[in-house]
Amino acid sequence: MFLFILAIFLSAFLLFQVQPLIARYLLPWFGGVPAVWSTVQMFFQILLTAGYAYADWIAKSGRRRERYHRLLLPFSAILLLVLGAIWNSPITPSAGWKPSPNAPPIAEILRLLAISVGLPYFLLASTSPLLQAWFHRRFPQRTPYFLYVFSNLGSLLGLLAYPVIIEPLLGLRRQGWTWSALYLVDALLLFLLTWQAGQRPDTAHEETPTSPAPSWRQGRVWMGLAATASLFLLATTAQITQEIAVVPFLWVLPLTVYLLSFIITFSGERWYRRGLFSPLMLLATVLVLLALAQRATMPVLWQIAIYTLLLFTVSMVCHGELYRLRPEPAHLTRFYLLVSLGGALGGIFVTLIAPSIFPGYWEYPFGLSLAWLFLLFMSLRPTPRHTSKRPWRLLQSALLAIGVGISLALSYQFVATDLRQPLWIARNFYGVIKVLPSEKAPARYLMTHGATVHGFQYLEPDLQKLPTAYYGEQSGAGLAILHHPRRGQGMRVGVLGLGIGTLATYGQVGDVYRFYEINPQVIELASGKGGYFSYLKQSAARIELIPGDARLSLERELKQGQSQQYDVLVLDVFSGDSIPTHLLNREAFALYLAHLNPQGILAVHISNRHLDLLPVVWKLADFFHLERLFISNPGDGERNFPSRWVLLARQASLFAPQVLSHASDMHGYTSSLRLWTDDYSNLIQILK
Repeated sequence: MFLFILAIFLSAFLLFQVQPLIARYLLPWFGGVPAVWSTVQMFFQILLTAGYAYADWIAKSGRRRERYHRLLLPFSAILLLVLGAIWNSPITPSAGWKPSPNAPPIAEILRLLAISVGLPYFLLASTSPLLQAWFHRRFPQRTPYFLYVFSNLGSLLGLLAYPVIIEPLLGLRRQGWTWSALYLVDALLLFLLTWQAGQRPDTAHEETPTSPAPSWRQGRVWMGLAATASLFLLATTAQITQEIAVVPFLWVLPLTVYLLSFIITFSGERWYRRGLFSPLMLLATVLVLLALAQRATMPVLWQIAIYTLLLFTVSMVCHGELYRLRPEPAHLTRFYLLVSLGGALGGIFVTLIAPSIFPGYWEYPFGLSLAWLFLLFMSLRPTPRHTSKRPWRLLQSALLAIGVGISLALSYQFVATDLRQPLWIARNFYGVIKVLPSEKAPARYLMTHGATVHGFQYLEPDLQKLPTAYYGEQSGAGLAILHHPRRGQGMRVGVLGLGIGTLATYGQVGDVYRFYEINPQVIELASGKGGYFSYLKQSAARIELIPGDARLSLERELKQGQSQQYDVLVLDVFSGDSIPTHLLNREAFALYLAHLNPQGILAVHISNRHLDLLPVVWKLADFFHLERLFISNPGDGERNFPSRWVLLARQASLFAPQVLSHASDMHGYTSSLRLWTDDYSNLIQILK
């Protein structure tokens, strides 16, 4: 029995270790946006379904198909060793696999995942249902469902250990090799168990089911409950990480709650009571409605707690009802297959379908309404295991009907807000972009990405050319451009991150302003689509727009012998508080310096509500022996937002007296932070 527990636990641990590991590795190749994580989750949900289908096929009584598993396990081990010989680690593709600028990001992510971890993950995914089936064959008097608890415990530990232990201690290359080594150990253990299963006679301990195989109608209910929980998990993750707070590793919290609900509900029927969790779910729904109404004033931590509470209650209800409807152990592989298929369908809906049909994050209220409708349906559908008196069932149904009504009201609030407020709204892989009118005078248009304002422009002709938001004359970028020694002599300015193109207002005749931007919708808006923003059109400089990830574009230009020799290079690529760490490390800064002329200035925007980026940039300046100034602009409460910038240059003489007068006194300031590289970064260390 110990070998079964160990194999299931280790397999689940590896399943949830590889997800953040490979997502962390691929993030820099696709702009570092949260949608990368959603796509990675969808891929693994689909592969989990494939693994469960394979387990259901292997475990068929009397078929003796264990030999296929005995062949695939060593083949996967050999494949890892071969990839390890040509890549930095067996599961991290080499730089030659980086996507081209125009490649569809979702398709590229799926391709890279399939090649790097597809087969090992597929085999690990099949472990829990397969070993539970073999356990039931060997110990027919014992329920195998308790093993699912060890599977979820392993998953939870693997997930939580990554940001807390693995990433701070190991670089990506060592992470890849460590995971691969543990996989080889697990593959050997699974091979032994597979061999034992194959040696048992076909009729050994076979059990004749006391009930017929589950009907397709029953299977649809399993799939629906699992799909609802999965959909609501991803929708909640998107809601709190893009609309409330873009906090590093905040996606871990929803997934942890989701896994915890699995552990609790599958530990036994005593932990889930519909009569308890229905009112809790109603309370959480009402609290979310209040949080939406008071989003501007309610503390962020309270909002996150409320959304997490609702996710927990929804997950407990969906997974608790699943456990109540579980079949006899003889049919458990089919049960797990349909549950995983439902989870994959939920992931596909959020990742592929919702962005195409919803302009905003409407899948959140959609998923909540679906959960309430399912709960109402389940209350009207008594099961053989659970019967209740008719008055209590009617009272419970009335309570659930109220929940359905509130969730529909919540849906209306979501949709009405998105359709009533914005002048323009669009959604793609990189998030939701809105153009909003300001209630303040003078009249202006704002562009927002999630909960963050990325710039605004006045409507009055006399004010339209004024630099606003984070880019005023007293900001780090404004000071670097206005007081550069080559000002008025035909400057070359590079900007990583377009926004609405505010910095173009500093352009003069003879200047070249070259903007790098990954989001095509941002490029369209800044270029004048809809007539909301005109900084680019009104600039006296020549404007060049480079689509795609900024670092990949700069790398490609350098390989082609096209060092841009910028006089000022502005790094402003953070979507809200989301930090693409691949643009703030040693390799990235080496690239920036290669594109900066000897008298150039690098201006790094480090404003952030949740992270202190100053020690990161300070350490990089130490490594490259750069002079640095810290510019903290308090803003004026009207045209200029508060902002924090670091200006870097090879020579202190490049900083004009007008710039020095705005610099903070940083005498004695040092950074003990470990240098960030492509192989290592740690956001937890710089949390405020």
